[in-house]
Amino acid sequence: MTTFGPDVVAAVARHMNDDHADDCRIICQGLGGQPRATAARVSGMDDEAMEFVATVDGAPVPVRIPFRARLTERRQIRAEAARMYREACETLGVTPRADAS
Repeated sequence: MTTFGPDVVAAVARHMNDDHADDCRIICQGLGGQPRATAARVSGMDDEAMEFVATVDGAPVPVRIPFRARLTERRQIRAEAARMYREACETLGVTPRADAS
């Protein structure tokens, strides 16, 4: 059983997709093994990973990126998403946004 209910998953997906679309793409490029992704959206999440649908060569590709550790509280989600973004930037040699904390 997942720690997070469908309402939490929907809220996280909505926030990431509406406010951090470029971050989602960078995460999929740098950590999700999809360096040619031109876009990505959060499609789901559980306590072990965030799931995306990346657009690669015009086609949707599912991407599941594990969290560093199992999440047990909602407040951990933001920190883990920010960590994933920063690590993806480092992998890609991209300077992260100044507010990515």
